[in-house]
Amino acid sequence: MVIASELKSGMVLRIEREIYKVLDAEFKAGAAKLTGVVKTKLNNVTTGSMWEQHFRPQERLEDVHLEPRILEFLFSDADHCIFMNPDDFEQVEVPRATVGVAEKFLRSGMLLPVEFFEGKPISVLFPDVAEARVARTAPPAHAHQDSAWKEALLENGVRIQVPLFIAPGEIVRVEVKAGRYVERARAERKRVA
Repeated sequence: MVIASELKSGMVLRIEREIYKVLDAEFKAGAAKLTGVVKTKLNNVTTGSMWEQHFRPQERLEDVHLEPRILEFLFSDADHCIFMNPDDFEQVEVPRATVGVAEKFLRSGMLLPVEFFEGKPISVLFPDVAEARVARTAPPAHAHQDSAWKEALLENGVRIQVPLFIAPGEIVRVEVKAGRYVERARAERKRVA
């Protein structure tokens, strides 16, 4: 059991036989005799639906422990992302809804932690920032202002805003959840054979 005031992002709870992952938890102090409230954003791991719920700070909730496994991403089909356990080569199907927006940034051979509950995959822990190559954008320009942006299409099909100096073919770092440009990736070093 966990007390609501101790909730943190990433924790998993069982509420009325449903499993929820805590996306955000914020304690709001009460005034005078009021005890306050814990505001949460929860994700139902089965349906993928979001739920904003308030709890009393001392309310006891059932926390669930997950089994993390490092799996290798193989490919995606219409409904699932297929991962493989590199130790025993067992393949695991993870619903695309469980992977979420990060699915566009998966690359074959990528090793990622996948969390399991009662033998079922319920979440994939993806890095906050991923790299992707710019497929199409306007030619680079060197503007005098730093706040000028243009649209770019990445090779994975994601559209983002990038600074004017970014050229097609460059690799950029992107904040996965927000789909926001972070920086230009370091230039690839050419190997001399």
